[in-house]
Amino acid sequence: MSIASPDDHAPATDAAEEARIQSIGLDQIDVIRKMNKVIFDTEHIIRTFDRPALLILLATVGGAPAGFKIGYERRGDTFYSAKGGVMPAFRRRGIARALLYDMVDRARQQEYRRFMYDTFPNKHPGMTVLGLDEEFEVIQAGYSSKYQDYRLRFAKSL
Repeated sequence: MSIASPDDHAPATDAAEEARIQSIGLDQIDVIRKMNKVIFDTEHIIRTFDRPALLILLATVGGAPAGFKIGYERRGDTFYSAKGGVMPAFRRRGIARALLYDMVDRARQQEYRRFMYDTFPNKHPGMTVLGLDEEFEVIQAGYSSKYQDYRLRFAKSL
């Protein structure tokens, strides 16, 4: 799979309708690493992949990697979405929402009772808006000196 550059243009149709979301294993993590570098300009994805119920979702459009979401079990009854992003060429087309829906559905099917994620509103305002649109509650807020931004924790009962 090739990675779309930030200058590539997304298809004229709604990418979320064309997006194929699938669960992938660590054997395919290189595609996530490449997207992570483009989206976040960092090599760091998450602290460790050695997590209970690790779930890595990959969204593709026309075979091209469009976005990803990584989550895992946290405290037994809670599923935590640790990181996700959408390639610049596919933004504002519903892919982040489709990835969120897919991960929430999978967590619900596994009988988790709660779904959470953190975001930094000044760095990623879209995830703040998405959480509020999807009726998540802000359950924690605080300043992160590491990221030089406020961190908001969103949660929703499943």
